[in-house]
Amino acid sequence: MECRGLRQVIIPSFVTFCCLIGHLSANIEKLNYDVGSIMVEDQVHVGVILDMESKGKIVLSCISMALADFYHLHSNYSTRIVLYSRDSKVNLCLLSLDFLENIKVEAIIGAPKRAEANLLAELGEAAKIPLMSLSPARTDNKYPFFVEIMRADEAAEVKGISAIIEVFKWRDVILLYDSKEYERDFIPSLVKSFQEITHGSVAYKSSNIASSSSNEEITAELQKLINLKIKVFVVHVSHFFAPRLFLNAKKLGMMSEGYAWIMTSTSMNFLHSMNLSVIESMQGVLGFKSSIPASINLHSLTSRLRRKFYMEDPNMEAIRELSADGIWAYDATWALAEAVERARLKNSTTRSSKDGAVLLREILQTRFKGLSGEIQYVNGKLIPSEPFEIVNVIGKGEIKRIGFWPRKEEVKSGKGSPQQQLIHNGRNLASTIDLERIIWPGGSRRELSSSGTPKLKIGVPVRIGFKELVRVEHDLETNTIHVTGFSIDVFKAAIGALPYEVPYEFIPIEDANGNLAGTYNDLVYQVYLKKYDAVVGDVTITENRSQYVDFTIPYTDLGVGMLVPNAKENMWIFFKPLSTYLWLASAAFFILTSFVVWIIERPTNKEFQGTVEEQIGTLFWFSFSTLVFAYTEKLSNNLAKFVVIIWVFVVLILSSSYTATLASMMTVKQIELNSRGNYIGYQSGSLGVLVNLNLKAAKSYHSEEEYIDALSKGSKNGGVSGIIDEVPYINIFLAKYSADYSMIKTRAITNGFAFVFPKGSKLVHDVSRQIERLRQEEKLLEMEKTWFREKTTLMSDEDMTQSDPNTIDLYDFRGLFLISGASLAISLFFFVVLSTRFRNLFLGLMQLIRIELQRFRTFFSYIVCNGIEQNCMQVPTQVIVHAVH
Repeated sequence: MECRGLRQVIIPSFVTFCCLIGHLSANIEKLNYDVGSIMVEDQVHVGVILDMESKGKIVLSCISMALADFYHLHSNYSTRIVLYSRDSKVNLCLLSLDFLENIKVEAIIGAPKRAEANLLAELGEAAKIPLMSLSPARTDNKYPFFVEIMRADEAAEVKGISAIIEVFKWRDVILLYDSKEYERDFIPSLVKSFQEITHGSVAYKSSNIASSSSNEEITAELQKLINLKIKVFVVHVSHFFAPRLFLNAKKLGMMSEGYAWIMTSTSMNFLHSMNLSVIESMQGVLGFKSSIPASINLHSLTSRLRRKFYMEDPNMEAIRELSADGIWAYDATWALAEAVERARLKNSTTRSSKDGAVLLREILQTRFKGLSGEIQYVNGKLIPSEPFEIVNVIGKGEIKRIGFWPRKEEVKSGKGSPQQQLIHNGRNLASTIDLERIIWPGGSRRELSSSGTPKLKIGVPVRIGFKELVRVEHDLETNTIHVTGFSIDVFKAAIGALPYEVPYEFIPIEDANGNLAGTYNDLVYQVYLKKYDAVVGDVTITENRSQYVDFTIPYTDLGVGMLVPNAKENMWIFFKPLSTYLWLASAAFFILTSFVVWIIERPTNKEFQGTVEEQIGTLFWFSFSTLVFAYTEKLSNNLAKFVVIIWVFVVLILSSSYTATLASMMTVKQIELNSRGNYIGYQSGSLGVLVNLNLKAAKSYHSEEEYIDALSKGSKNGGVSGIIDEVPYINIFLAKYSADYSMIKTRAITNGFAFVFPKGSKLVHDVSRQIERLRQEEKLLEMEKTWFREKTTLMSDEDMTQSDPNTIDLYDFRGLFLISGASLAISLFFFVVLSTRFRNLFLGLMQLIRIELQRFRTFFSYIVCNGIEQNCMQVPTQVIVHAVH
């Protein structure tokens, strides 16, 4: 009972408390509204005309959120825009009267269709109020108060479509467009661009399809187009009409493999707002789409709109991505709100004809960074600040960006409008477009070729030798020609990797005997004369040929090399670095230096003393141990040390020179090209190589067998000492005969082999890209291994003009030995002068010599005086006594 009573008291009290809180909140809101109303001095009425049954509600929400965001950031502004939205399906004349007479709007935003834009442009011009339109008006009339708020650069888009047509070499194209809306401006420009850039014509123009056509009428018109056997379509219709067009095309099988569809930004900008079933029916379509840079503010706006519509209708399909018109409307609303504030500050009067002109001027002077990029209006149009995106519908509602038009690098390097950088330059437009891999209708990755395009006539040179590059074989039984080889495989791989089909056939260029008809220069000139569409083979890039034709990037090594026989093995090669006289002089100085050191050190150094055999052994050991600086005897005399220092210096120079010369002799085969009696060979047809190298006494050869025969004979026997040829040919030769021959790399005076195309051919750029890709993926290397088997590694990096070292002669080192001999003489001289013991030994030796001479003289006197006995007997006695004394 107590609990029930307590409950009866608490519940009424709680209800009363909630009512008081609600009443207080209402008063606070009213107070805030009153304060806001007091702060706002002027309200500006703006009309909005959109198709409310389609995606117009999203655009209207973008406009409302733009105002909320703008005034949240600029709460101190004295003006406020008040929106009045209307459905465009209502009679526009009645809406116009309502806006002007009753609501008195000062600007209008909307006009999603071109017909509405044309009518409202005239209305704005009559009422002198700005009309910010989501669609362009007719270009034959000028409306100063008409402002295009969408980013549209039709001239740039026309060039982009033409570039795609040129990339894929399509010459027959069908234009599908709404005859009531787009026949006057866009389509004539597109047709003119086709004729100027692609040098072709539009095969058919469909003008009987309009947005008001029924499905039966659309199907009937598409059936007519099927009968034309042309499968490339460029579609320029509104986003309201595009879904019905593609759904009917899919039913007729026109969205299958073999077809190609290109859509303009008019409908592609709104692709995300279409149903998933429509997007899936458009699999394989290419299109141009206005680029909207990703940003935090754009993500925030998208998230808020998703929450808003989910709160209003949970069953509504979620917004995958904001359409371009919603983002443009958001930015335009910001520009209008800013312009309104500035206009009121400059003109205190309201609702007069001057207000419209002032407001228009402020709109055109607005510049800021919006969600779609830089916002700036020039001549009533929003200037483009971002390149077009090229997108590919790949199925399951997924859209993939495959490129930009123009490329972003060109946009960053250009000035002004990015698209305008290419509009006035139609030269080589296709080279400015760079596309990723494309999914075509039916899920195919291989697009159709141009209908009725003839096969390219590819000239192929017929070779006598080096058939690994190009081999032409005639099958007499089947009357067919088989063309194989490394060059052919590279060409097939590059052509096969192109994103479009290029039909071709190989035509051997030969005379009645099966040999090459003419020279390679003649062959290249035939492409210039348009007898052949291209030449595939071992054609060298030269400056003279480039004046008549275009070359792809080279697919082989650059430069020329010299082919020489390997040197014969020599077991006595270690004697060759020094001449015979230098060997003898070195040995003599080894012994002489050791003898001088022995003389100086023997009187005081026990290591140089001992028996005669020990001293002789020490002398020779010390002599040759200096060669490797391994002597162990300690020297005590400074003169001996001086001799050894000089000799070690001599030994160091001798050993270093010997090592360098021996290493060079063992790694390099020397060929003296300019010496008398030596001849050089070359491949027949490569005279340009000889002219560049200024070689004389040259002989021409055709095949590997002739190379071997000439090199085996040598210059003295009617052959050659070396053969100069381009590196690819030498690699082929050495793959077979690397054991007996080597290559010396020379100057890079040639640019390698490349494919030949006529001047201005788009295939030059495309095939070059594929060759570069083959090189990066190492597929070129695999082809070389397949045809050349093994590439030589015996290659010198030095130029052939650099000579190898000769044998070192005594004459080269005469100064070195002179220094060593002088040091020996000087040391001996000072040793004699400064050594007391040696001087005493010398004096004792001289005394001994005098005594011996005296004895000889006495003996001689005795013989002479033998006949005079008396005189002679006294003399010896005196001599004997003197000698004993």
